[in-house]
Amino acid sequence: MTEEKKVQEEQKEEKTQAEEQKEEQKEEEKTEETSKEKPENKSEETEAAKEPEQEEKKEEEKEIEIPEKFKNLVEEIEKMSVLDLAELVKILEKKFGVSAAAPVAVAGAGSAPAEGAESEEKTEFNIVLTGIGDKKIEVIKVVRDITEKGLKEAKDLVDKAVTEPQVVKEAVKKEEAEEIKKKFEAAGAKVELR
Repeated sequence: MTEEKKVQEEQKEEKTQAEEQKEEQKEEEKTEETSKEKPENKSEETEAAKEPEQEEKKEEEKEIEIPEKFKNLVEEIEKMSVLDLAELVKILEKKFGVSAAAPVAVAGAGSAPAEGAESEEKTEFNIVLTGIGDKKIEVIKVVRDITEKGLKEAKDLVDKAVTEPQVVKEAVKKEEAEEIKKKFEAAGAKVELR
């Protein structure tokens, strides 16, 4: 649904931009006609006023530069209604086995990996303490050693890990994460690398 809304918003923006350009052209034509009737010094003023408008139009055209290979496709899409576009999106989703909403969700999540990235091996991990075992003091020592936190902060973190998993350290390289995991396991704690 978000993709459809985006398409609708883009179409509305394109329509309003096209209408604005038409209105500007009409105004320019009117000013040209009136400037022909008036003395030369006023026509120079209108030409000077037109120059910034023309520069703005050129900038807008530069921003939306469509590659030659897609021009026909874009022209066809511009002619379609919103309902036809929504139907086209559904057909493309079925044909290629993708979802138009998935990239938006992934982009919105920020830290979530893209679908293609899942097949690659992770290089950074978050160390999550899921259980503390019988040697609570030993686990607190490991937490203090790894995080360089004070005794109270380390104890609080370990106490919270009894009820729910707690992130001990984030974005740790694979080798270091494995070493930290071994330290926790030696202290009797349960740790996950995420």
